[in-house]
Amino acid sequence: MWSGTGPREARVPVAFSALFRGAPAVHVGLSMWDTDGDTNQRADLRAEAVTEAGFDLVFRTWGDSRVARIRADWLAIGEVSGEDDWDLY
Repeated sequence: MWSGTGPREARVPVAFSALFRGAPAVHVGLSMWDTDGDTNQRADLRAEAVTEAGFDLVFRTWGDSRVARIRADWLAIGEVSGEDDWDLY
């Protein structure tokens, strides 16, 4: 994304370390980004295709934005199974 041409999207699959009971709420945020100061700084970061097993972390930019690198963090909140849970029937 540094050249200002070519693919303007990066997609990384994220697998949770344990399954949720249903699709959790996922919060994502930029924790670092390195961009060219002479161009517009545009970014879209989101969680897509969220399931109980994981999600796709997607970063997009557009126009003349030049991105050298980013770092993203995420937090998933939802119900997980516990050892005291029972399936009766």
